[in-house]
Amino acid sequence: MAEAKDERRPAGELEASVMAALWAADAPRTPGQVQQSLGSGLARTTVTTILSRLHDKGIVGRRREGRGYAYFPVQDAHGLTARRMHTELDRDSDRHTVLARFVAQLSEDDERVLRDLLESGEQ
Repeated sequence: MAEAKDERRPAGELEASVMAALWAADAPRTPGQVQQSLGSGLARTTVTTILSRLHDKGIVGRRREGRGYAYFPVQDAHGLTARRMHTELDRDSDRHTVLARFVAQLSEDDERVLRDLLESGEQ
């Protein structure tokens, strides 16, 4: 039993793999189709659970297809990263300090990009 536990994937790795499969697809995918594209030996029920959790988090959308659902990404990879950054920022009540420390740790190039974005109002 301990061996199976040791073989578990790091948290988030399965979700990232499923999202990569959805981003690579040209149309919504059923859990079975996602399972096939992953080719990792995951059970279809595992893929279904991951997709359901991603849907509950608002990361993927779904539409009815037959007796089940076909899933599609709601945002691209960059949008998802931005969403995660906002989620982390919202976890701390001292936004000023969090943002100040974030900016202090930026490289000069990233700081310049951020400054340009703020000045231009580009989104």
